[in-house]
Amino acid sequence: MICAGIDIGSRSIELVVVENKKVIETRQTDTGFDPISQAKKVMDGVKFDKIMATGYGRNLFEVAFEDASTVTEIKAHAAGVRLEFPEALAILDIGGQDSKSIRLNEQGRVVKFEMNDRCAAGTGKFLEIMAQNLGFSLDEFGPAALAAQKDLQINSMCTVFAESEVTSLIAKGQDRQQIARGLHLSVVKRAVGMLNRVGAQGPVVFSGGVAQNPCMVHMVAKALEKEVLVPNHPQMMGALGAAMIMAEKQ
Repeated sequence: MICAGIDIGSRSIELVVVENKKVIETRQTDTGFDPISQAKKVMDGVKFDKIMATGYGRNLFEVAFEDASTVTEIKAHAAGVRLEFPEALAILDIGGQDSKSIRLNEQGRVVKFEMNDRCAAGTGKFLEIMAQNLGFSLDEFGPAALAAQKDLQINSMCTVFAESEVTSLIAKGQDRQQIARGLHLSVVKRAVGMLNRVGAQGPVVFSGGVAQNPCMVHMVAKALEKEVLVPNHPQMMGALGAAMIMAEKQ
C-alpha cells in the first residue's frame, strides 16, 4: 500500500509518499492564491493508493478530493516528529504564518498544545518582513543575527509596530546585525513562552521552515538550556505525519 500525506499550509504545500512506511518521494511548492490548483500540480504524476491531508487547507482538499482523509496539524506533526525522533516529548513548530507548541507523553500522544494562528508575530512571516526592512535576504538574516556581538532589545512583537521600531533604530545608526539579533530574540522569547505554557519537558524537536534558521535554533537551545533536535527536512513533518497515519490505518 502506497500512502501519501499532503500538508497545505498558508505559505507552502508539502507532499510525502510512503511505501511500507518508508519515504519514497517528497515534493514542495508555494501555496499561492489557489491552494487546490497548487496541490493538484504537486501531486501530478505521483502514484499512491490513499492520501491524507493536513494543514489549514485540509478541509478544502477533502471537498475537492472525495476519497481523501484529513488529520489535524497537531496530530500530523506529532506523528512525523516521533517517526524521526522517537524520544521527542515536545515540539516547537514555527511555520510561515503560524506557530505551535506541543507536549507529548512517552507513547507519543498529544497531551497539551498551544497555537498562534491569528497573528504574524512569532512566525516566519514576521522574520521575513523584518529581514526585508533591514535589507537582508531571508537566507542572510539568521547568519547575520548570529554574528552580532550583542543583543538589542526589541519591545514590540506586533509586526506593524516592530517595523516602526526597526525604522527608528536604523535612523539612530544602530548596527543592522544587532537589530536582527534583537528581532530573533523577541521571536524566541515568544516561542519559549509557548513551550513553557504547555509544560514541555524532555527532548524538544524544532520543526517548520523557521527551524532552518541557524540563529533561531541556537537561541531556542540557549533559552531552554538544552540541545534542540532539528529534523533533516523540518518543513516536511506535517506531511510525513499525515502519510504515516494514513499508512497505519491500512
